[in-house]
Amino acid sequence: MAAAGKRGMLLYKIYRAMSYSLTPLIHLHIRWRRLKGLEHPTRWPERLGQPSIPRPSGPLLWFHAVSLGEGMATIPVIRRCVQCRPDLNILMTTTTLSAFEVIKNQLPSGVLYQFSPLDTPAAIDAFLDYWKPNAIMIMENELWPNLIMSSWRKGIPLALLNARISTKSFRSWSQPVLLPLISLMLSKFSLIIPLSNLQAIRFQILQASPSIINFAGDLKYAVEYDASTEEVESIEDLKGQLAHRQVWVAASLHRGEEKVMLEVHKELIQSYPELVTIIVPRYPQHGQEIAQELQKEGEYVALRSQHQRIAPGTHIYVVDTIGELRHLYKLCPIAVIGGSFLPGLAGHNISEASAAGCAVLTGHYVGHFSQMIKKMQQLNPLSVIQVSGALELEEAIVKLFGDAKVLEAHRMAAKQVSCALSSGIVANVWNLLNVRVFGTIFARKK
Repeated sequence: MAAAGKRGMLLYKIYRAMSYSLTPLIHLHIRWRRLKGLEHPTRWPERLGQPSIPRPSGPLLWFHAVSLGEGMATIPVIRRCVQCRPDLNILMTTTTLSAFEVIKNQLPSGVLYQFSPLDTPAAIDAFLDYWKPNAIMIMENELWPNLIMSSWRKGIPLALLNARISTKSFRSWSQPVLLPLISLMLSKFSLIIPLSNLQAIRFQILQASPSIINFAGDLKYAVEYDASTEEVESIEDLKGQLAHRQVWVAASLHRGEEKVMLEVHKELIQSYPELVTIIVPRYPQHGQEIAQELQKEGEYVALRSQHQRIAPGTHIYVVDTIGELRHLYKLCPIAVIGGSFLPGLAGHNISEASAAGCAVLTGHYVGHFSQMIKKMQQLNPLSVIQVSGALELEEAIVKLFGDAKVLEAHRMAAKQVSCALSSGIVANVWNLLNVRVFGTIFARKK
């Protein structure tokens, strides 16, 4: 083990030297991303570890997530922290601009919000020296060597929440060349809360200590959105436009999947002439491209970002906005979750659709979400329907539209399973953090 630790430290030193030497190029890349609209126009220096707001006095907890899904799953824990320990400062960071646009309006009052620093020595050291976090909670799989090793050197406890490792990453990290480095990083954590038994096994194979691995449940079941008055009014208006129409939503679509959904739409509309298909691509720009292509084909399409209304002759509604999916699910009895119908994709969170009471369908390319699907189907087989391709998807939707009792059974199953799986998760995570990570901070406050 001592030899492995030395190899891990050697690999880290090589990584740190490389990341240091590449810093000028990385900075240029960030500026290029800003020009392309991929970074915030004024807050991009935060990615270099430069703060834009003052640090308040007192202990500070840092929660980090890379993108929107992981960020929203973090917020219930932050809310519990605010409720239980209002004397602690909380800092939230995310990486993507899309996450920023939504999460900034969802965080509890008083929570600090910044973009996460790049994993270069200068950015990480500047960030840690300024914010001086007393503990760091990282979501899912953001295992960055400079962040983890610098935090350890400064004596900052680390926790990995909703911890997961993709099959591809696991294969890479378990190779003899990289295993010493990943093992070294995992040894610096005080707590790892894996998504499933499979994930726990993977972390142990990567030599994480069994003593720091504890189960609490998947935080994505606990996600909640606070809708503004304007958002509520907008959704209610859309609900009125969809009244007396048969509706289904194809959500979180990746490029190429829209072809599958539109093929199904063309078949369904033969039997259901009042049908409305709601298309929600993963990225807004993709939605605008879909709308343009359909309009060239003579299809009348309503685009949400343009506030276009669903007229009697409208059969396709393209949602090219961010952060509204959870509200849209409440308007749709049937939800098809994308990112799962083409090889190479890895699925998306289905818990939001099930919590809204949709009959949930998904493809078979679901990556680590297979554990979520398996758990839901074990509780009730009707809670999730998995299909292969356009033909099976069409047949499943026809069956649901064709029998109100069957549709209601699937909707009820999804909602009940979601309620069962979400129960107690936030409390479990909070208790583990309180005991395994926050103990020393709270002791000093007393």
